[in-house]
Amino acid sequence: MSDEFYRMKRLPPYVIAEVNAMRAQARAGGEDIIDLGMGNPDLPPPDHVIAKLIEVAQKPSAHGYSQSRGIPGLRRAQANYYGRRFGVDIDPETEVVVTMGSKEGLASLATAITAPGDVVLAPNPSYPIHTFGFIIAGATIRAVPTTPDEHYFESLQRAMEFTIPRPSVLVVNYPSNPTAETVDLAFYERLVAWARENQVWILSDLAYSELYFDGKPTVSILQVPGAKDVAIEFTSLSKTYSMAGWRIGFAVGNKKLIAAMTRVKSYLDYGAFTPVQAAACAALNGPQDIVEKNRQLYHKRRDVLVESFGRAGWDIPAPPASMFAWAPLPPALKHLGSLEFSKQLLTHAKVAVAPGVGYGENGEGFVRIAMVENEQRLRQAARNVKRYLQSMGVNTPGKAAG
Repeated sequence: MSDEFYRMKRLPPYVIAEVNAMRAQARAGGEDIIDLGMGNPDLPPPDHVIAKLIEVAQKPSAHGYSQSRGIPGLRRAQANYYGRRFGVDIDPETEVVVTMGSKEGLASLATAITAPGDVVLAPNPSYPIHTFGFIIAGATIRAVPTTPDEHYFESLQRAMEFTIPRPSVLVVNYPSNPTAETVDLAFYERLVAWARENQVWILSDLAYSELYFDGKPTVSILQVPGAKDVAIEFTSLSKTYSMAGWRIGFAVGNKKLIAAMTRVKSYLDYGAFTPVQAAACAALNGPQDIVEKNRQLYHKRRDVLVESFGRAGWDIPAPPASMFAWAPLPPALKHLGSLEFSKQLLTHAKVAVAPGVGYGENGEGFVRIAMVENEQRLRQAARNVKRYLQSMGVNTPGKAAG
């Protein structure tokens, strides 16, 4: 009998879990840790959404099995969202499926469309499910860059010319987790044309669709004419409405991919709890002021983070979108590597961040900072970081951070 199961052999230790374990241990010991590691929203969902959850949960008929692909009203609500936000016409019957968060959706689709030995193109660095969802399903990953420049398209072309078997799937994620990079519609137009020419499916993860800054709304790949021939897109209520623990997301787009995913899901689950789905309808169909309010709040946090950490001696580029900053290690401490630097920051500055190497080897030299604490806590984190940098002999600006 084997000591290790087949799929376990294909999964490396979750690097980020090391820092998470240290954080939990420190907190258990009574230490005040400023947690900027996990992208876990600290804001509450809208009141009317919680009210709808309670209202429907009180109905005796709401506690049976639900629909795996999502209740009709929720699929319609998501189709309406795409119509008003992106001007995209979506059929709620054949082009939408409700997922238990975009993470589960990506994993279910990988299970549905991947055969052992298939080659999948995925960005590096990237959110782990973008690669490991397919690795678990038996695929081989070929990395492409995350930065959407000319080099990106050159890498795609090389992958098609020199990979056997030819890649059949490309994963994209903009705004990117972890790098916070964004793209415009021209990028997606070029990508769709490339995918059609090379007969490659595109899986777009748009989980951060509403967390954009500086007045530049994110775009959807489905806005490109003909995109639905090759693309499916995942969105989530987790960040938009601060409903991360509710586990509600969507896949929208190509009918063939939606049908395959729906069929696999029908074997795996009975769908999300009906009251949660009803409350998700209230989120999408109800007042949207919370979306703009959250966007402005994260925007202010971003500015405070960049300004206060900069004054502490750590220059961090301002992210154009998402709830993350992708921060290069201070040059004088780059030799530590992202994992050791993250451990030291936790131990000596009481600040938790996510080591960039946890998102792929090309994430080395960076850490991901989640803007999930209030402005006061971010300034406190900057003060702690400044003391740590000074203790390491890093020259910091004379002006106190805060």
